[in-house]
Amino acid sequence: MRTRRVLWPGVAVVGLVLLLVGSTWAQTSGSASTPRWALAIHGGAGTIPKDMDAKLVEAYRTSLRRGLDLVKQILEQNGTSLDAVEAVVRFFEDDSLFNAGVGAVYTHEGTHELDAAIMNGATLACGAVGGVRTVRNPITLARLVMEKTPHILLAGVGAEAFARSQGIPVVDNHMFDTRRRWEQWQKALKEDKFGTVGCVALDQAGNLAAATSTGGLTNKRWGRIGDTPILGAGNYADNATCAVSGTGKGEEFMRHTVARDVAALIEYRGLPLAEAARIVVHEKLKKGDGGLIAVSKRGEIALVFNSAGMYRGAADASGRFGVAIWEEEPSR
Repeated sequence: MRTRRVLWPGVAVVGLVLLLVGSTWAQTSGSASTPRWALAIHGGAGTIPKDMDAKLVEAYRTSLRRGLDLVKQILEQNGTSLDAVEAVVRFFEDDSLFNAGVGAVYTHEGTHELDAAIMNGATLACGAVGGVRTVRNPITLARLVMEKTPHILLAGVGAEAFARSQGIPVVDNHMFDTRRRWEQWQKALKEDKFGTVGCVALDQAGNLAAATSTGGLTNKRWGRIGDTPILGAGNYADNATCAVSGTGKGEEFMRHTVARDVAALIEYRGLPLAEAARIVVHEKLKKGDGGLIAVSKRGEIALVFNSAGMYRGAADASGRFGVAIWEEEPSR
């Protein structure tokens, strides 16, 4: 078992504590026991207009609830956090509402390039892929990179060659085309849009995992790869601290190593998850850069963002189950 030295000891919490800081909601269970499992999901953060078509809003909420329920069932049945995060990210990759898999945005050249990463907090094993064009479910390919190769990140044609060697289903790049994303691409000649899907989970064995997948920026060029497949930037998990999945402006998340920074504040300063997440999102990132979801080794949950909204949800063994989109909504 790995051990970590913490410079400042944590504070024991008695009873149920709700901490609300900005857009953060964190939960710590009673002193007798921590939640047997906990999870959070996101479907991207950014400018989400409140006058969005009501049917589209309900479609997002329905998909988030289904994703949340999928992970909940796996964790309730004593499944692993690693299996849980992969399963729900695959679910979102197959849902055209989200910027991942079949909902991936268009590049400047009118194609789709996908990134994904997964990390096992129990061992720090991780795998990632960047710039893949023909893999239907990049998150599954990322897990194979973790489990079947000595490497962490494979990109482009090499990643796709590895996918074929593993029997991963490949598709024509146009399979990812959707009318809605095409219309966004036309508008994006003047403005970049971003989005990501992700999940973090703590299972009943006390193991953490994180998974993130994205189509990147609308209208991106020159093989640009963002923070999602960069471990420690957009995705990170360590049983000693927490699991984190980010969504937003990838360059900023890489510049500030956002996911690892949250874990480091817990590891070296002994901060609670909610405070660590708040510092990174609201003090280190700029307003509008995006947000993150995180689950700590104690089962605390944080959903933090500095943009207009973030598609998100959370659940745990104490009965919490809810989804939200805009800031004023509690994800309960």
